[in-house]
Amino acid sequence: MKQAVIAGGGIAGTAAALALAREGWAVTVCEAAPGFAEVGAGLQMSPNAAKVLRWLGVLDAVAARAFRPEAAELRDGASGALIYRAALGAQAEARWGAPYLHVHRADLLEVLVDAAQAAGARLRTGARVASYVLRSEGPAVKLEPGATRRPVEPGETRETLAADLVIGADGLHSALRAQLNGPEEPVFAGQVAWRGTIPAGRLPAGLVAPNATVWAGPGRHLVTYWLRGGALVNFVAVESCPEWTAEGWSAPGDPERLRRGFAGWHSQVTGLLEHVEETFLWGLFTRPAQVRWVDGPVVLIGDAAHPMLPFLAQGAAMALEDAAVLVRALQAEAGAAEAAAAFEERRWHRVTRVQERSIASGRLYHEAPGPVGAARRGLVRAVSRLMPGLAAGRLDRLYGYDATEGLG
Repeated sequence: MKQAVIAGGGIAGTAAALALAREGWAVTVCEAAPGFAEVGAGLQMSPNAAKVLRWLGVLDAVAARAFRPEAAELRDGASGALIYRAALGAQAEARWGAPYLHVHRADLLEVLVDAAQAAGARLRTGARVASYVLRSEGPAVKLEPGATRRPVEPGETRETLAADLVIGADGLHSALRAQLNGPEEPVFAGQVAWRGTIPAGRLPAGLVAPNATVWAGPGRHLVTYWLRGGALVNFVAVESCPEWTAEGWSAPGDPERLRRGFAGWHSQVTGLLEHVEETFLWGLFTRPAQVRWVDGPVVLIGDAAHPMLPFLAQGAAMALEDAAVLVRALQAEAGAAEAAAAFEERRWHRVTRVQERSIASGRLYHEAPGPVGAARRGLVRAVSRLMPGLAAGRLDRLYGYDATEGLG
């Protein structure tokens, strides 16, 4: 039986574990954290992501915990004027072949973990991958001694796990990426995101529409949507920031500071933020695009390979697609090294294009006031209203893509 070791137990790692276990691989996932639970936040599962979940056999389980939005909207943050609208719901499923879902990250991860374990994958917590080695008999990974990074003590050795394939799904600060490409620091994107959830029962009826809504304004924007069948409202507020030093997803934020940043915005925005009791800050970082993803039978996926800014809501979707395309390559190629190279070749153009489109969306959301910004938003508004088919068509290449095509 072929063996795979996966560094990282997030969305990318657990999806890859499930995909490979279903193919008959013996899979071990090494997660540095003491458990697989994640800090709660919402994710948008667009149809291209839902197709992978369906192929993995978990779409129904995810959909049962999710919310199906009626539309995606872009609105002016101050006036509330509609700039752009794309119908979702049944129309999205008919056009792109799968539903559009809003799901709590913790719910998606729980479904993937349970399914991966049921398929035979072994999931180890408190196991941080420090490095990989290439040997004539196959690759292996070396684990840090203990759940935290620390030097090896005298007389102490690192645990080694052998494999036929090593997958680096260990995120933005990937140890395997650093080994592949040399030391590099993430580049701060000049923006921070405030995120959190609010129980819907605490909000006035009708305050938050059942859509994925972006409220845009100079230097900042707010995204709102429902989770868990409408029981929660998820919010992500992004603002420009000159510098940021903290790492991770869960630096505590000050709700009052968040409210001041959106003072004077539309009443639906300020009304929602009045009910925020807890929020977390997330610094947005990028990595250099021209990096290697592959070293023989060692391959990077997800944020370890191609971190995404959140402005197209495609980070988790690209990670899920990676799992499917990697399996396609393994089915088609003679060995793990050949499959890893084929995977990189097949994925490079798509993820690079999505990264570029995400950056462009962020610029539109934060468009400065004045005639240039007004003209650009006016053009988007006109296209959305006068040619809705053309507006939806711009999403065909993104949402219509099927990473599972050709897979059983």
